[in-house]
Amino acid sequence: MLFSMTGFARCESSGEYGSLVWELRSVNHRYLEISPRLPEELRGLEGKVRERIQARLGRGKVECNLRFRRGSADQDTIELNEELAKEMISTVVRVEHWMMNAARMTAMDILRWPGVVIEPEQDLQPVMTAALELLDEALNTLVDNRGREGAHIKELLQARCKAITEQVARVRARRPQVVEALRERVRSRIQELGTDLEPGRLEQELALQAQKLDVAEELDRLEGHVKEIQAVLERREPVGRRLDFLMQELNREANTLSSKSNDMETTQAAVELKVLIEQMREQIQNLE
Repeated sequence: MLFSMTGFARCESSGEYGSLVWELRSVNHRYLEISPRLPEELRGLEGKVRERIQARLGRGKVECNLRFRRGSADQDTIELNEELAKEMISTVVRVEHWMMNAARMTAMDILRWPGVVIEPEQDLQPVMTAALELLDEALNTLVDNRGREGAHIKELLQARCKAITEQVARVRARRPQVVEALRERVRSRIQELGTDLEPGRLEQELALQAQKLDVAEELDRLEGHVKEIQAVLERREPVGRRLDFLMQELNREANTLSSKSNDMETTQAAVELKVLIEQMREQIQNLE
């Protein structure tokens, strides 16, 4: 099953401890990069958060944001650090003498200062347990979203593989006409020059020109790469890097086909192949 690297998940829960909200967002990245943002009191969870994400995801830049609001039972009383508050007020009064038209600091400004309001002690173990359980739920949602996007990308890639196969068959069917057209051009040129060539020499010249323009190997390799892509799409593992390599191989054969073409239809097919390959490459950049 293919998985996209892009996805989003949001899960929340609440209990006596308060409320928790996880938001997970993943985008394309060469490797797995995890950026957790946790409340200060739950900073100790970072190691376990990374472990759980690494166990579920292979690639992508993952931003994981946890929000925590304490329960109302912990907010019934407010304990004030009076010494710090008085020192803050005294300091503000002294600094105001040094400034012109200084904005007055309000009581709420003092209360917002870190440490002035003493947070009540709380047993954080239930919160941490709930946060990890909620993270697992959010990861399930994220993986499901990435899987659905991956399935859509797989359909697009399979459609383009079919289109590439059709273009290859078109070029292959065209080859006898191309060789015959080459034969006629060589004969016409000889007649224009007024030179008579022995039949054996003419056939030798035609064989030499046809060999230079032969694209059978390129067509065979294109078909081989398409079969390999179709096989890779059925694997149950991250395949983005392997598919990206196969795109390079496809593009190389399409370029060679274009350079050897001396026929308008073959050239058009080579251009169409390049367009299809580029479309596939863009989609593959999203795959894990």
